[in-house]
Amino acid sequence: MTSPVVVLVGPPGAGKSTVGALLAERLGVVYRDTDADIVDTAGKPISEIFIDEGEPHFRQLEREAVRAALAGHDGVLSLGGGAIMDDGTRKLLAGLPVVFLDVALADAVKRVGLDAPRPLLAVNPRQRWRELMDVRRPLYTEVARAVITTGGRTPQDVVDAVLDALELPAAGGAPQAANREEQA
Repeated sequence: MTSPVVVLVGPPGAGKSTVGALLAERLGVVYRDTDADIVDTAGKPISEIFIDEGEPHFRQLEREAVRAALAGHDGVLSLGGGAIMDDGTRKLLAGLPVVFLDVALADAVKRVGLDAPRPLLAVNPRQRWRELMDVRRPLYTEVARAVITTGGRTPQDVVDAVLDALELPAAGGAPQAANREEQA
């Protein structure tokens, strides 16, 4: 059984997709996003799954996508923002190189925008994002081997911090020199 070299978790706007793709490139591995897996499986965007079948159906698809990716992907894996809400998913993440990309609300809003089709942020997005983070932050921290704050950093800086925090060499074997993040 294979498992990912890095698993990225965090809220919408944390930079999981951007950082994940860059990180995979630096490590010489494949990048995979469970939200993209769900869209491919369902044949429609996540926002439509929420509207047509509801959040419980989406969460079931998410559990299945995460389970399959954790068991069969040996590159960089990004999980959807709410994947860590599932107890079974958190158990599957135990012992894996999970990195929580933490982001402040102001930075998340700049990155995600308030018009993006994110079902859980559709009404009063700033307030809803705060509420989601109140519930999710302890769970992100619980599963994480390292916590990387993304505010004020370029995606490349975040990649360097992830490589350093997990003590992973970039492709070619050269270790990364970056400030070590404190694990929360």
